[in-house]
Amino acid sequence: MNIFGIDTCCMAATAAVITDDRLAAQVVQNNKKTHSQKIMPMIEFMLREADMSVGDIDCFAAATGPGSFTGVRIGVATVKALAHAVDKPCAAVSTLHALANNTACFDGIICPILDARRGQVYNALFRGGSMERMTEDRALSMAKLCEELKETNERIIFLGDGVSVFEDEIKRELGGRAEFAQRMQRMNLAASVAEIGYEKFIRGDVCGYAELKPDYHRLSQAERERNERMGVRTE
Repeated sequence: MNIFGIDTCCMAATAAVITDDRLAAQVVQNNKKTHSQKIMPMIEFMLREADMSVGDIDCFAAATGPGSFTGVRIGVATVKALAHAVDKPCAAVSTLHALANNTACFDGIICPILDARRGQVYNALFRGGSMERMTEDRALSMAKLCEELKETNERIIFLGDGVSVFEDEIKRELGGRAEFAQRMQRMNLAASVAEIGYEKFIRGDVCGYAELKPDYHRLSQAERERNERMGVRTE
């Protein structure tokens, strides 16, 4: 069984294939190149070097957000096109769930944060070990998230691109209870998307390419500015 995973929601563009119980291949590019220009050549290289073709894939998993609106669309559109071409199912994977999976064995609360601008983060909380969800994906202020985490007595590990933006605030508010994942664990990796996609495929939690959709969790800047001009309050 071959499960393909892709994540272009954050700074890194990354794709991977899991074959049964092992990671068969993964490519990662994290040097500010344009995802729309680079992701297909990366996928072609990865599959060629792994002696695979698109037709060998049993399920296509995509990180569907939250994250960069443009990045989310690129990854979702790529998977829709590939799955359509070979008539295979898709699996929608939360970017935050995939990030948390990088540190799944942590003994405490796993807290992925993505910079959502305007002092906010995209966030969800997970229980280390079991990977049980403690919250749904959401967008909230870093200040509000810190206040929420102060109510717990557990260790907390942070990862995601929001760490570089809010690390000082996190340390100031949470002190020694806050821990930070290593650099490689902080970034989005397609192997985690593929692994979660594998679990979804086994459970039958898949969809056709036409049903796969981005999950932004917040209005775009253009939509927010339009609402502000119209006097409509938005979060």
